[in-house]
Amino acid sequence: MSKELSRNERIKEASGYLRGTLAEGLTDIVTGAITEDDQQLVKFHGMYLQDDRDLRAERTKKKLEKAYSFMIRLRIPGGVCTPAQWLQLDRIARDYANGTLRLTTRQTFQFHGVIKANLKATMKAIDTALLDTLAACGDVNRNVLASTNPHQSRAHKAALDLARSISEHLLPQTPAYREIWLDGEKVVGGEEIIEPVYGRTYLPRKFKTVVAVPPSNEVDIFAQDLGFIAILDEKGEVEGWNVTVGGMGMTHGEEDTYPRTADVMGFCRPEDALAVAEAVVTVQRDWGDRTLRKHARLKYTIEDRGLAAFRAEVERRIGKALGEPRPFRFDNNGDRYGWVEGEDGRSHLTLFIENGRLRDIPGGPSLMTGFRRIAEFHDGEFRLTANQNVIVADVSPEKRPAIEALVEEYGLTSHATALRRNAMACVALPTCGLALAESERYLPSLVTALEERLNLRGVAEDEITIRMTGCPNGCARPYIAEIGLVGKGPGRYNLYLGGAFDGSRLSKLYAADLQHDEIVDALDPLFAAYAHGRKPAERFGDFVIRAGIVAATRNGRDFHANTGPLAEAAE
Repeated sequence: MSKELSRNERIKEASGYLRGTLAEGLTDIVTGAITEDDQQLVKFHGMYLQDDRDLRAERTKKKLEKAYSFMIRLRIPGGVCTPAQWLQLDRIARDYANGTLRLTTRQTFQFHGVIKANLKATMKAIDTALLDTLAACGDVNRNVLASTNPHQSRAHKAALDLARSISEHLLPQTPAYREIWLDGEKVVGGEEIIEPVYGRTYLPRKFKTVVAVPPSNEVDIFAQDLGFIAILDEKGEVEGWNVTVGGMGMTHGEEDTYPRTADVMGFCRPEDALAVAEAVVTVQRDWGDRTLRKHARLKYTIEDRGLAAFRAEVERRIGKALGEPRPFRFDNNGDRYGWVEGEDGRSHLTLFIENGRLRDIPGGPSLMTGFRRIAEFHDGEFRLTANQNVIVADVSPEKRPAIEALVEEYGLTSHATALRRNAMACVALPTCGLALAESERYLPSLVTALEERLNLRGVAEDEITIRMTGCPNGCARPYIAEIGLVGKGPGRYNLYLGGAFDGSRLSKLYAADLQHDEIVDALDPLFAAYAHGRKPAERFGDFVIRAGIVAATRNGRDFHANTGPLAEAAE
């Protein structure tokens, strides 16, 4: 007897290819929300219904509806946009959203605070910029990340080209997006053939794809469902791609789930990469678990079926065998700050944006205004990084002095410490409905407290990755950080240690349910031990494993085993 499909599967089946009752719901002025079923469908269109949780108690007391609004996420493969597009997005943020732009860990922008009455106007304004939000969320292949390393112009161009090709090829074909948001004409009939890749019910769960160019792993390839690692020849040209499958994530509130680092499945030639991407997606479409959403990601499909069987099915679908993986090496998963000269003689400026939030701070940096001024002048492009930063790319020698002046005038140059430069947080409270604790609003103050301890120990300039999320879903990828903090409740976090600096190894739970002072007190003696006992060039994540502070996590199923001593004591 077959198991019953999950509720989301039934919603997709009955949606008419992602239409649902979204069009009708937009005209309902009685509420700022949409129906529960439509809340699932609207994700495929690139948005989430949220409410301001800071206002919940007061509004409930006054018997008012929650302060509903929408988060809108753009689809920008590789995170590249033009100055004209930047200016349009800046206008949208000020006209329809909360006046800020959020740079995400998936190389794109998010708007927050868009009320239902402004949704269609916002979506039309995005369309005017020749951008869209289709498939930025939902059970589909989401925004495709690509390496932004400006040192290797030819290689990162190949990475960007592949990311764009995959994104377009795997884009949902339903006309619902244009019908609902852009007043397109409704297509009558022919619905059975409009989704050649996905079919009527799309994927069992979300799907994330990236393209990396060693030695930089800033896209965190091992934390993704599907990845392509550039293998370069002696001339720096891409001769093919190592293919990785089956990484990352835990499910919110489900302790029997676990994160996983991706496996390197094989090697393909450039001309086969698109077919491989489609095959991996369609195997997951057909093999993935549609009865239990917490077990529906590709990583569980591979755990259940085995990598060999999964590879064999991919090879069957593309009609040829994959090659064996080629050697490669990553040395970091961070960004390169400051100016870098490209192979073509043009310059690229990477600027640090704390937790990806662009706004004007009274008495501080004017990030929104500063980037607006640069966009009005710049004739190159902007590149968003997977670490929530911005690259002012392809700057001509003639315009570099003027851009440097604008950076100085608006305080866009950060003198952040090594720890802060390698910090990342999800949005969490007050808008994310899954958040159990603060993240974006709290991590800066925690980093300040930890910087003081690192300075006392004489290791303040050591690069250490630290990442925080407000819930176990892990949007900021804390489970591969050297220091990971995951929200457990208001003001309380689980502390994970032992991830690799290059993003290739999972961490391990060291201490559970800590508040601010307890986090600082737990880490301070470890910083002291690291300062006195590390080997030359040894990373903090490697040290805590060698010193026996936590055990190394070898695979996903091992993630919850052999926790740190403080975690064991808490249990």
